[in-house]
Amino acid sequence: MKIAILSPFYPYRGGIASFSNRLYQEFQGTEGVEVSAFSFSLLYPSFLFPGKTQYVEGEDSSLSLQSERILNSVNPLSWLSTAKAINKYNPDVVIVVYWMPFVAPALGTICRLLDNKIKIISLIHNAIPHEKRFFDKIFAKYFFEKCDSFIVLSEPVKDDLEKLIPQAKVLVTPHPIYDHYKERISKSEACKLLDVDADKKNLLFFGLIRDYKGLDLLIESMSYLDDSYQLIIAGECYGDFQKYQQLIDQSPLKENIKVFEQYIPDDMVTTLFSAADILVLPYRDATQSGVVAVSYQMELPMIATNVGALGETISMSATGIVVKVSPEAISEGIKSYFENDTQVYLDNVQTEKKRLSWLNFVQSLQLFLRE
Repeated sequence: MKIAILSPFYPYRGGIASFSNRLYQEFQGTEGVEVSAFSFSLLYPSFLFPGKTQYVEGEDSSLSLQSERILNSVNPLSWLSTAKAINKYNPDVVIVVYWMPFVAPALGTICRLLDNKIKIISLIHNAIPHEKRFFDKIFAKYFFEKCDSFIVLSEPVKDDLEKLIPQAKVLVTPHPIYDHYKERISKSEACKLLDVDADKKNLLFFGLIRDYKGLDLLIESMSYLDDSYQLIIAGECYGDFQKYQQLIDQSPLKENIKVFEQYIPDDMVTTLFSAADILVLPYRDATQSGVVAVSYQMELPMIATNVGALGETISMSATGIVVKVSPEAISEGIKSYFENDTQVYLDNVQTEKKRLSWLNFVQSLQLFLRE
């Protein structure tokens, strides 16, 4: 089977690129499969990108690979060139990675220019974005209508997709772990590297800071905890961090809240998860979360709000505690976790880590691609 993957790849940073990098690597090591990566020459114009940089920085050890960087998201001439390049490669299947409506016009147009014999599969991270705009469904449908079938990572994404494409052929398969991070180090060593207290019960908020992820709820929940707890916030803020800083300054446990408001390179991911006793996902809205996949790899149990697939994923696997969306409920979940036998959760996380391998994920995809 000859496969083309159209997606952001290295040197772009973030979860979508990391996922696609790892998918390419796994296909590349699969017998009977030839794979080629087609990527973006420009993903977001700088004035539209809310972060500091779109690219992997020098100290980051993210997976690197060779891709054909040809697609400019806002230049229609490059859409023609991308379709031409994929047609020239002549794959049996093209996997087009989708995560937001901004890229849908480019992807939809490319799909309309591909040879009819090429099967078009969309691997969807989010069918409808968490932060909604009036054009989301129109743009998404323009792309989805040209796909032969779809791969999604959770039932809520499937539900969103079927609202737009009711008869869609869909494979639902769970998000595999991110297994390119280094193994855990001791809590004491990690806390020393981060200059945080190793004697506290360390709570970790990790990933991009956006409104729907509910960091404000988690900060407010600290008011219901005692001095034995410490919150570590790690991630780049897409927006103004000042509103979170004001909540921190007002918190009675403000001295126990440590902030690393920055892009987190891969080596630092290991340090953060090693320093933590629990990962907290206080989301207001969610489909699935790539952070959960990181947590399984790093063998860290979770406390999550019961939204999207988060609650179901964690409750079914018993890898943590599921709570309602409120500061009070989050704090009660945190206290409940530490009052119980935490080894049970750790054992279940290790079980999930084995189950959610990339080998199992790609084997499921291969069977689906051949149908």
